[in-house]
Amino acid sequence: MRRYENVPCGRSILCGALLMLILAAPCFAGAPTEDIKQTTDRILIVVSDPALKGPENEKKREKLVRQAVDERFDWEAMTKRSLARHWQKRTDSEKKEFITLFGKLLERTYMDKVGSYSGEKVIYTDESTDGKYATVTAKILTHSNTEVEVLYRLKDLNGDWRVYDISIEGVSMVNNYRKQFNSIIVRSSYNELVKKLKEKVAEKD
Repeated sequence: MRRYENVPCGRSILCGALLMLILAAPCFAGAPTEDIKQTTDRILIVVSDPALKGPENEKKREKLVRQAVDERFDWEAMTKRSLARHWQKRTDSEKKEFITLFGKLLERTYMDKVGSYSGEKVIYTDESTDGKYATVTAKILTHSNTEVEVLYRLKDLNGDWRVYDISIEGVSMVNNYRKQFNSIIVRSSYNELVKKLKEKVAEKD
């Protein structure tokens, strides 16, 4: 897993999985997969609309894509799971701030990848549900004829399936961030982690 100096990121997991939202052509059509497909369709409309091409429309394009992503990913659940035991120690205002920062980091990482589609194929191969929880399995078929397995973990929030973790080739995004966040907090402090996240988000602005 590639690590960025002094900055928690884990983009090698996140980027590939988020990029799937603009590559996907699902052959498995259960409710969780269909919800992801709806997000896929919204993003495809935006990135392929001639009226939204060009640098002059970049902000508008990003806003529309961000809205679609925000509605499919549960940033609060991802944040809570990534901070783990450190979550309960935070005040309400700290929790709110961290959810916003973490969400912005993931959003910007995604926006960096939106335009990089080059014809890869993605097939959803399996889906399982257990009450309010579900997993959706997919494969990315690369140009070098290799397959990359991606697993989405979702939770049903009032009939809307939200992604709270993603694993690529068995490596969990949430677990990856949890290790990095915990390392920074234990080695330094929670405030230092927040500082690094703010710096990373500012780099992408």
